[in-house]
Amino acid sequence: MSNHKISSKDFGDHFLWGVASSATQTEGAYDVDGKGLSIWDVFVTEKNKILNHDTHFEASNFYENYKTDIALIKQMGIPNYRFSLSWSRILPHGIGEINQAGLDFYHDIIDCCIENGIEPFVTLYHWDLPHELELMGGWTNREILRWFQEYTQVCATAFKGKVRHWMVLNEPMVFTGAGYFLGIHAPGKKGFKNFIPAMHHAILCQAIGYNTIKAIDSETQVGTTYSCSYITPLSNSIKDIEAANRVDALLNRLFIEPTLGLGYPVDALPFLKKVVKYTQPEDDELMKVAFDFIGIQNYTREVVAHSIFTPYLNAKIIPADKRKVYYTAMDWEVYPEAIYEMILKFDRYEGVKKIMITENGASFPDEFTDGIVDDSHRSHFIKSYLEQVLNATKTSSKVAGYFVWSLTDNFEWAEGYKQRFGLVYIDYTTQERTIKNSGWWYKIFLENKE
Repeated sequence: MSNHKISSKDFGDHFLWGVASSATQTEGAYDVDGKGLSIWDVFVTEKNKILNHDTHFEASNFYENYKTDIALIKQMGIPNYRFSLSWSRILPHGIGEINQAGLDFYHDIIDCCIENGIEPFVTLYHWDLPHELELMGGWTNREILRWFQEYTQVCATAFKGKVRHWMVLNEPMVFTGAGYFLGIHAPGKKGFKNFIPAMHHAILCQAIGYNTIKAIDSETQVGTTYSCSYITPLSNSIKDIEAANRVDALLNRLFIEPTLGLGYPVDALPFLKKVVKYTQPEDDELMKVAFDFIGIQNYTREVVAHSIFTPYLNAKIIPADKRKVYYTAMDWEVYPEAIYEMILKFDRYEGVKKIMITENGASFPDEFTDGIVDDSHRSHFIKSYLEQVLNATKTSSKVAGYFVWSLTDNFEWAEGYKQRFGLVYIDYTTQERTIKNSGWWYKIFLENKE
């Protein structure tokens, strides 16, 4: 990493700086004040699904500690906060009866942000589908289009005039791939028979979410977020290069291209032709949407080799720990150039108007010692990636913001509490919060003092 001193002023006055979290990973209070069960509330109780049998039932108890956490955001000088709504806290059955206590909770969060000079960026769906909808097929059931529209309408109406930035879906490739193909995330379904319809319906719901919000409040900015990884082949062999192209199509092209009217990337992934079984004549037009911004969430690159053992893809990802590179506690290679490459990749799409980095960060084995958490490795990680974001701004005029993942340590899905991504350390026994050195570094960075 270079010794060049960078600060927020290098990015211009209008660049948006923030920090992010999600409902399931932080809120706790999974069954109080009228909240219904989500797919994660059920999934974590199944045997051998979550590391150490951890659950998110308490998490960092944001439900009771939101004022403290928002005060910490203010203390770190962070002007924007991205968080998600829990669908089953607002609509316990997924549709129908509204839980006023759930709406009131999110009103309180939004009001608290605004009172503290912090702009709320609200994600509609961050993986926590109501369990009752899953019993009817969840994302594999085309009725999800109607269910999601109803949910969106309730939220956009309730928070009209308060929320000026919406994000429709968080990382649809992850929640459909891990939840409906690999079965390692909720709801634990497997196979193409589940993945293909879930994928198609999620793409349609992106557009439905956008159109529904805009119809209620045309002034608000509406985007959606995509996970993305820079993909490189293990070697220069034709087979490795073609394998890398297939993985790139799956991880980076699959959800953005239909949205932009470019169709599914069947050139690289012929198995996507199976989607015709779930397609109606109007779908090609229905899925098109001109989002105000696209959120991209990048942490690493993946190195891909040809493999005869992976059906359809004929590709395998080579883990970072097998490649003798520097990697985080998640076994993700620290490769700052990845974020530069992904910004430029999305910039090349003519239909993308604006790009925000809506997640970037790192998990390390943090230790609380003598009242401090010295996580200089995280500060170095963020700085090195920000240098590449700055580099990208010289080529792309679309880059408009950057959000650190995450505000606090939290429940990291199948990894439970082993992984710590936060700028704020959580003692899960006492729920005590401590701003890590990376949080203080970010504060200085934002104050233009470095």
